[in-house]
Parts: sequence; C-alpha cells; structure tokens
Amino acid sequence: MCASAENSVFLASKPRMVYKSNMPIHFHKMHGLGNDFVVIDERNALLRLSPARISALADRRRGIGCDQFVTLSQATAPGALALVRFFNPDGSEAGACGNASRCVASLLSAETGQSDLTIQTRGGLLTACVHPAKEEGRATVTVDMGLPRTGWQDVPLAYAADTLRLPLDGEPAALSMGNPHATFFVQDLAEAERGPALEMDPLFPDRANIGFARIDAPDRMRLRVWERGAGFTLACGSGACAAVVNAARRGFADRRMTVEVDGGEMLIAWDDNDHVQMTGPAQLAFEGTVDPEAYPK
Repeated sequence: MCASAENSVFLASKPRMVYKSNMPIHFHKMHGLGNDFVVIDERNALLRLSPARISALADRRRGIGCDQFVTLSQATAPGALALVRFFNPDGSEAGACGNASRCVASLLSAETGQSDLTIQTRGGLLTACVHPAKEEGRATVTVDMGLPRTGWQDVPLAYAADTLRLPLDGEPAALSMGNPHATFFVQDLAEAERGPALEMDPLFPDRANIGFARIDAPDRMRLRVWERGAGFTLACGSGACAAVVNAARRGFADRRMTVEVDGGEMLIAWDDNDHVQMTGPAQLAFEGTVDPEAYPK
C-alpha cells in the first residue's frame, strides 16, 4: 500500500459539457525519463480530436511537441479513474505506454489524493502506486503493466512463429505488453539503426516497437527502443518491460532488472505471478492552453 499522496488541484470534477470551437484546450506537458507527453482531459468536454489535429499538436516545431499524445475520458470500467488513450506523433493510436501511464497516475493521484489507483486503457486495466514525492513536480510511480502475452497471434505476427526466436536476422524475441515488441540482444547498440526498417517488416502486420538490449549484468540492461510511429525516444516503458521479460525467457538475465535508457533508469520486475511491475519517475514540465482552431481538423 502506498503512502497517501499530497492533495493538489489537477482537474475538478464537473458535469460533462459540450465543447465549443473557440474554447482553448488546457494541457499538461509531462515526461518520464525524457519520454515526453501532452496530456489533455476530455472527461468534462469531449474534444473529438482527429488524427490530423493530434499529429499537428504533437509537432515539435509547429505544435506543442511530444513523443506521444494522451487523452483522458470517462472510464467505463468500475473502479477506474479515467479511460486513457495514447496516440503516436503521426496520429495513430497505441495500445499502451508505460511512461505515459506513470505520468497519468501521478496527475490523477494529485487530483484525488489517492496513492493507489486504477486506470483503464485499450489494453486493459492498469493499477498504479504513487510514492511520496521527494521534489516538487516529480513523483516516483509503480505501474502493474499486467501479463506479457507471448503467443504469435497476441504480438501479433503475420504467421505462426516461435516468439522466443523470430525468423529475422539476430533472432529477436517478441511479445505484447498491450502493444507489439521485438527485442534484439546485442553487444553493440549501434545496431539500433536497424529499427526503422524492422518496424515495418512484413512479419509485423501492425508494425512493432523494436528494442535493442545489451545485458551488462544479470540484474542490469542497457536499452534503446525504436518506437512504432514515434522513432527513437529517450525512454520506452513498455519496451523496457518487454526487454526484461524476453531476457528472462531466453535465460540471459534475472526477472528483476535495472534498465538504463537514454533518459535515465527504471526498475522492471517480472513477478512470480507473471505480472510486470515498472517503477520510474513522472515529471510535470509545464501547463498551458492551446487554440485547437489553429491546427487542422
């Protein structure tokens, strides 16, 4: 059980209203180890943001800029505080995002005062534990990312194949953490330059997140991830979860590892009940408003 979080104002509970085109959109800009997000609340006003508008807002030169765009809407599952959706910078929807889940959990904890909470995602329900903040605007959050799915249909793959060793050069391992991941185990992280082509390999009908992991010790890994629809990011939470599970499946490492990414470190534990626990920081960078009519519909 987490210690109770300090109360602060995020989003007040109000009756849902009809969005008007001239209304500015309030957003939170957050990051987890440099993997950055724009978080917008639609629980009180449905904005109906199109893929084109999401892509424009995610643009780093002409919009707010982010690795992923996150929306909160009314949850449909009992006990969940919000339905969370994740969008890539190209406007396509992702099924899961570990770093963004930590950020959303920290915001909802600040809003409600709850340190233990549940969020609803397209991939299912995620429970989170928000630990007491050691500095203003920054929290450490543990998210139960659920069960990794290792069947070829679950990833998914285009045809039946051994997900422990895919029929690709380098024989990566694959699984789903609510989104598709393939992990290559390498000595030289320069191999990560293969990521863009591998994302689009015909073996992955929905494309895939491509991780490149170097095992430095049984409990330590260095990781880079080419994220589907986003490219290289400073951190990929679901990719770190996938890499640790795949490393343990292959017998390369322990089930509990510190994963070093370009933006810092997170702790990943593949528990005895096979759920994957991810612990790392969630940081508020700034808040603001934006005029949606300045961007494509």
